[in-house]
Amino acid sequence: MMLMMSSVIALPQEWSAKVIKVIDGNTLEILTSENETYKVLLKEIDCPEIEQQFGPEAKKLTEKILLKKKVTVVVNGKDRWGTRLVSITLSNGKDINHELLKKGYAWHNAKLSSNSTLKSLETNAKENKIGLWENEDPTPPWIFRRQQTMKVAKSR
Repeated sequence: MMLMMSSVIALPQEWSAKVIKVIDGNTLEILTSENETYKVLLKEIDCPEIEQQFGPEAKKLTEKILLKKKVTVVVNGKDRWGTRLVSITLSNGKDINHELLKKGYAWHNAKLSSNSTLKSLETNAKENKIGLWENEDPTPPWIFRRQQTMKVAKSR
C-alpha cells in the first residue's frame, strides 16, 4: 500500500478587525468581524519595550494611528509562543510599520524580513537621527529582553 504525502502551504489569512488595545508599540489586541479577540504582533519590525527609551512614544504613536480604528489584518504565521504575526493596514492604505520606522520608533527585523522599503525607512531615520536613532547605539528590544531575563535569573 502506497501512502501519498502532500505538502500543505499555509496561505496568509486576511481579517477585517478593530484595534481594541495597544499593549506596546508593536503588540496589539484586535477584535475581528467574527467577534473573536486576538493578541497580535506586528511582523517585520520590533519596537522598544515600554521600559526602554522611546517605548512609551512608540506605544502612543501606535495608539494614535490604530486604536479604535477598523483595519485590515494579514496573518503571516505565529511566533514561538503562538502569537500571530501580522501586517496591519488602515482603510486609507497607511501601513503602521512604515509610520513607526519613519518616526524612529522601531527596528526593521532584517533577520526575518528582506523588505527593502522597511529597510530604507529605518536607514533614513538612522541617518537623520530621528527617534531612538538620536542615540549613538540604541539597545535593540531583543537584547533588552535578554538582559532583563538574565537579571531575573541572577536575582534568584
